[in-house]
Amino acid sequence: MKKNLFILLGILTIFNFNIYANGQSEDDNILVVASNCEWPPLEFVDKDGELAGFEVELIQALESVTDYKFKIVNVAWDGIFAGLSNGAYDLIASGVSVTEERKPKMEFSTPIIEITQSIIAPADATGMKSLKEVDGMTIGVQIGTTGHLVLLDTEEVDVDIKAYDNIALAIEDLINGNLDGVITDSVVASDYVVLNENYNGKIKITGIASSEVEPIAMAFKKGDLETLKIVNDGLQKLEDNGELAALKAKWNL
Repeated sequence: MKKNLFILLGILTIFNFNIYANGQSEDDNILVVASNCEWPPLEFVDKDGELAGFEVELIQALESVTDYKFKIVNVAWDGIFAGLSNGAYDLIASGVSVTEERKPKMEFSTPIIEITQSIIAPADATGMKSLKEVDGMTIGVQIGTTGHLVLLDTEEVDVDIKAYDNIALAIEDLINGNLDGVITDSVVASDYVVLNENYNGKIKITGIASSEVEPIAMAFKKGDLETLKIVNDGLQKLEDNGELAALKAKWNL
């Protein structure tokens, strides 16, 4: 009898694991959202330990215009796309740029904002207004981001690239004199330079690393058109009722 009970419990454990491994909760009306919450003002952990930011509030707003609940999980950027492909969650809301390289691998929602890639340097730095002006320098990026890809793909300059698990570590190394500059999303750069009191007078935005405008959207597993439609329909309602514009204004986007 005990043996049969253990077998039954084992089956139930495997069953439950498979449910969560595929990004689905026990409630079919809950969608799991992956976010790397180290990108203020898009998503970050505030001083009270709560998730905050434009995309966090946008996801929360989607609950008011859809029949779904959204559960945000804070995950590392490294591997976030692999998790989407493997079904660990239903979508990503984490400042994801829509690129030609990513389009064959995943679905994208209607773009929610547009960005460029900014160059951050120490407050006393000169020049560094474009990618050509960082030739020969040591530049920090967050690994696997479009800022990282800009440097990897360019043949215009020879740069010593330092890739970090999150952009905050790169900024700290810049402050400590271990980097000449940092390349990151323009909205993130503005938040660190303009709004973060810890860096007042220490760093500045000197220019842009790429003139190409990048649309930012939510990402979905390739072929998951059902979840894509749920979110796109919700985004359209938020645009129509003015809430999307209000959130952009609140977060200076």
